[in-house]
Amino acid sequence: DVRLEESGGGLVQPGGSLRLSCAASGFSFSGYHMSWVRQEPGKEREGVATFSRYGGITTYAEPVEGRFTITRDNAKNTLSLQMNNLKPEDPAMYYCGAIRPGIAGRETLAPGNVINWGQGTQVTVSS
Repeated sequence: DVRLEESGGGLVQPGGSLRLSCAASGFSFSGYHMSWVRQEPGKEREGVATFSRYGGITTYAEPVEGRFTITRDNAKNTLSLQMNNLKPEDPAMYYCGAIRPGIAGRETLAPGNVINWGQGTQVTVSS
């Protein structure tokens, strides 16, 4: 079975940092572009960052550009998101996901192109 398990969420003060991790199993992780998506209560899911299956191409949503860094380790089937300088607008449930084959460029950020989801990890930013 496809399994994506996020971890690393928590409470942090504005300006602080968190590192999210996603452990993948049950599918060929290295064969997929991978994504981090977030969702606040009552709002639609928002693509945050993606990492291509080859070529090391990363794509970021404008609100997180320069603050968040997405990485992947194909040997360990893990996806990570380093979040620095967290802002009051960043709190959300953060999910990792595998992206539908054939999608490229900024279209990888679209949550509708994610075909497998984890359960999410909550990020809270508060002083």
